[in-house]
Amino acid sequence: MTEQTFQLKTKELIDSLKAICANYGLGNDGNEFKIITQVFLYKFLNDKFAFKLKQLEPKLAQTENWEQTLAALSADELEFLTMQVNSDTAILKPTQFISHLFSQSNMPDFAHLFDETLMDIATQNAEIFSVKTDGGAKITLFDRVSQYIADPSKRDAFCRAVINKLVEFSFEHIFNQKFDFYATIFEYLIKDYNSNSGGKYAEYYTPHAVARIMAAILIPENVRGQLRNVSCYDPSAGSGTLLMNIAHAIGEERCTIYTQDISQKSSNLLRLNLILNNLVASIPNVVQGNTMTHPYHKDGEHLRQFDYIVSNPPFKLDFSEDREELAATVHKTRFFAGVPNVPKTKKESMAIYQLFLQHIIYSLKENGKAAVVLPTGFITAQSGIDKKIREYLVQHKMLAGVVSMPSNIFATTGTNVSILFLDRTNKDSVVLIDASNLGEKIKDGKNQKTVLSSEEEQRIIDVFNEKQAEEDFSVVVSYDEIAAKNYSLSAGQYFDVKIDYVEITADEFSQKMATFNADLTALFEESKQLEAEIQQQLKALKFN
Repeated sequence: MTEQTFQLKTKELIDSLKAICANYGLGNDGNEFKIITQVFLYKFLNDKFAFKLKQLEPKLAQTENWEQTLAALSADELEFLTMQVNSDTAILKPTQFISHLFSQSNMPDFAHLFDETLMDIATQNAEIFSVKTDGGAKITLFDRVSQYIADPSKRDAFCRAVINKLVEFSFEHIFNQKFDFYATIFEYLIKDYNSNSGGKYAEYYTPHAVARIMAAILIPENVRGQLRNVSCYDPSAGSGTLLMNIAHAIGEERCTIYTQDISQKSSNLLRLNLILNNLVASIPNVVQGNTMTHPYHKDGEHLRQFDYIVSNPPFKLDFSEDREELAATVHKTRFFAGVPNVPKTKKESMAIYQLFLQHIIYSLKENGKAAVVLPTGFITAQSGIDKKIREYLVQHKMLAGVVSMPSNIFATTGTNVSILFLDRTNKDSVVLIDASNLGEKIKDGKNQKTVLSSEEEQRIIDVFNEKQAEEDFSVVVSYDEIAAKNYSLSAGQYFDVKIDYVEITADEFSQKMATFNADLTALFEESKQLEAEIQQQLKALKFN
């Protein structure tokens, strides 16, 4: 079976699970995503464990019913076999296999058996597969799925329908697939649940074009395969699109992921993404909590610093409740440019991205690099915190450049965005790119979005990495030039102003001026005539 066929079958499984939820009244329900993602994860872990066991014990792969062969092993034999399974694979007992649950599905109170199986698997694997809160509490793999069915009399049938669907399909043939396969599956799995629905730190789904550009510029082709033991961080991780792209560019086995996000939903989706992308070892570094008030990742008393940071932080958000705490002395060094004031109206417009950007700068190692999605207004603001941050970046010579993206690159927001690239080792020239005219406008539901072609993506990447200047597209400037332009990071402000001219004789010039004068005289006469007509009409109206 081909990769495309497996991808299609996997999507069919996801669609089937969503159909089951809809049939039991959970279509578009707030809890549907919990069921879909957890059931999908149970199936994935079940099949991956089976895959690993068969690699370790060939006779399991050769037998017609491997579950029975496994169940026939003595306790010591089973323990010895499971001890050899890699730590990136969840350990299941034979009674926790999907095949076993399927054989028990007609038993009374099956929903209870289904739920307790999930809870037991979560407990057994809590050490590796739990994410943390900033208070230290662990969030395990699974909830009791049947609790989301309001009518208790329908819970057995619901769980039975789920297990019947899971037993029909196997992931075992796709575990050797690569990043792009799992990225596509993950996006399909969460496409209905990962949108900006408002609220605190609402998730903004980062387009893959933006994620690919960020990863390709941070990790150019000439350094791929050379990096070892590097740390990658996202302080507003969402479901992890940016991190997965940079981890893939570095090599999943060569990096460790660190994250924080205030949303429990985001943390659960990120954990699923890490599992799919063979980054299980990083799950203990996934933290649910408020990065601004309680940054979790530390070295001793100081905030931890990282080799690479990527982020698409929320732009505007009411954090007035935390404003005074964040402006206190303990945070002064981190928020060196200041903390936004609380506006008299529209508290929700507070520029929280300014805090995230300062936090990222503070969290970057001496040789670190970062890429941050920001509103394009940041790169030209003539006063306030935005300008203070730009001045800091120039004075400390830690800029790599800026790419200003086309409008509507995010279908969920009309805000124009730019990608700011930081590099503490870049003491030379800075690349500024205006890519605002690239892309094709398409409809995305009720919204319009701009889609870049693969050639346009590559053009941005090549121009940036090779520090090329292209007319009306990119400039390469020094830190001194940026300072002279009032610290503007807009490429357009550095483009040469072009004036078209042609050479003409004195007689031709006189003729053109005579024509202009004649045209102006004619227009003047027309305007006088029009004014007279209007005055006549006004007099007529007055007498009537």
